Amino acid sequence: MEVSTANSIKVYNLSSGKSVPEWLNERKRRQLLKKNPDMQRRIQLLQDFDMPVSSSQVNVSPDGNFIIATGVYKPCVKCYDVNELSLKFERGLDSEVLKFCILSEDYSKLAFLQTDRYVELHVKSGTYFRVRVPRFGRDIAYHPPSCELHVVGASPEVYRLNLELGRFMSPLLTQSSSNNVCTFNPDHFLLAVGNQDGVVECWDPRSKVRAGSLHLTDSFYEFGSGPSFKPGVTALEYDGALSLGVGTSSGQVLLYDIRSTKPLIIKDHNYELPIKDIAFHKDMNLVLSADSKCLKLWHRDNAAPYVSIEPANDVTNLCYLPNSGLVLMACLDAKMLAYYIPSIGKAPKWCYFLDNLTEELEEDTTPSVYDDYKFVTDQELNTLGLSHLKGTNLLRAYMHGYFINIRLYKRAKSITEPFAYSEYRKKKIEERLEKDRATRIKQKKLPRINKQFALELLQSKKNRRNESVDTSNPLGDDRFAAMFQQQDFEMNPDSEEYQLLHPIISSFQKNMKRKLEKLKLKNREESTNGNVDSEREGEVSEDSSLEDYLIQSSESDNEVEEIEKSVDLPKYKEGRDIEFVQKHKITKETLEARLKNLPDEPLPTEFNEMADIRFSLQTPNPEPQIRNKSEKMRERKGLRRPAKSYLPKINRVDWKRKKR
Repeated sequence: MEVSTANSIKVYNLSSGKSVPEWLNERKRRQLLKKNPDMQRRIQLLQDFDMPVSSSQVNVSPDGNFIIATGVYKPCVKCYDVNELSLKFERGLDSEVLKFCILSEDYSKLAFLQTDRYVELHVKSGTYFRVRVPRFGRDIAYHPPSCELHVVGASPEVYRLNLELGRFMSPLLTQSSSNNVCTFNPDHFLLAVGNQDGVVECWDPRSKVRAGSLHLTDSFYEFGSGPSFKPGVTALEYDGALSLGVGTSSGQVLLYDIRSTKPLIIKDHNYELPIKDIAFHKDMNLVLSADSKCLKLWHRDNAAPYVSIEPANDVTNLCYLPNSGLVLMACLDAKMLAYYIPSIGKAPKWCYFLDNLTEELEEDTTPSVYDDYKFVTDQELNTLGLSHLKGTNLLRAYMHGYFINIRLYKRAKSITEPFAYSEYRKKKIEERLEKDRATRIKQKKLPRINKQFALELLQSKKNRRNESVDTSNPLGDDRFAAMFQQQDFEMNPDSEEYQLLHPIISSFQKNMKRKLEKLKLKNREESTNGNVDSEREGEVSEDSSLEDYLIQSSESDNEVEEIEKSVDLPKYKEGRDIEFVQKHKITKETLEARLKNLPDEPLPTEFNEMADIRFSLQTPNPEPQIRNKSEKMRERKGLRRPAKSYLPKINRVDWKRKKR
């Protein structure tokens, strides 16, 4: 059971919930009720309140103790005893039922208009008599004073079958070629017949004379709305002695006073679907009108909407239980629909428990037809390797496939596809990785023109505020985009004009220049020792860009952020750098290494007469060193601060005492 709210009005769907397959025996059904909580919360208004495939009409007996419904396939009629909340009997029919009429106060006398042009009469024991109608019928109505059954259909005649005499009486001849619907007023028994030309004819059954007619097309024109063609009449219903509701094939409902040809009000469903049935709620002055898509409740005075109900399946018939809030509908589904609207009336006496249950109901999703069973086709059954189960109780044939228990289906699926879970898991991991990669910071390339200026702008904006900046145009203004795209606007740091405009080199340029020099010196040092592989040589070759090399050779994150964008700095003197590197290496080497690096020349064995070697054994005077050391100590004492300045104020007194 589910609850829906529209216009602050609650509507309870009593027919929602899990469906139990018909082939389950009583023992398995009881087990489902014990184990499944959804089945326990399901409310079954009437026992077996459904049809094999679909229902065509549902109605309540005049005494209110029996509900009778017809449906297909197979064609059948079911009678429910509301006092017992159960199915009283079920009868099979030879053909489908278009309309049926209850001739007595209870279920004892019924008349069925069938699709094979027969009118079948039933009594308590079953079928009583069958009579054939000259033309295909569409609707029937019963006149109790004369005991005549009136049949309208694909002909201008209204056939009158006298049930007391057992023969047809002279028909009533209408002005239309075919008639769709007919009904009697319960107060004065005025017969209303609606035809496909949009005309409602009223007949007096006593004199067999036409009392008047209503042309719906004229009513539409006078009211200023409605379709331009002639809509057919599809529904008729009296409300009291003087009010008449007319439903059209174009989706409008017209309310008439039978003393006037002008409608009181016109209500349009806006679906352009034929109106199936009309009912009246006298206490709240509401009108219930249903087409195949929805049921609408609206005020008869101003046509203001009250609430609307849209079932999942097409509606074929409407039955409103008088003086209550219960509405029954037949539809193109196995389940017949039951809706309870507490705001328009209480529950009937035979289901008074609804008033207590509706307070505890919660909204729930509508389940599928059979939640515990899975529908599989013949091809799927062969892939699962369960084709040998055909004909057993584990498979139930239905249309072009079979119903199988969901647990058996999952077990067979896991056996036939053992790697399905691993593939599913791998797919989910890939999706998660792709999602994480999308959130990563992508490397942004600097513009080819004025890279140094662009990098300075990006760095200044990054330090000033933490927000993303477009690297292709760091200025952020489209008017200056050509500065980083066209060669004519390129800056030359070596030019005299640039140096006059920028006499002081920024600290950012100095840092970048220092880092670039360190990286280049390191590269040259490795190349001299032969420790650079072919890949690194390709990276630092003249053809490769310096920007890619700096990004790959940097180690820290801060260095990558600063060096990943290359800078065009002035070139330095290569000869001086090579000489500096050689001197630095020589001073670091040991004496043994220096001797090995000397050229291979023979050492002199004899000294010349001019050769002279002198040694000085005097120790250096230590006084200047001591003097310098004492001066440094005095300078340090003058700069050093006492530790008491770092102590808290509270503990200074204790510290002085300890010092004493």
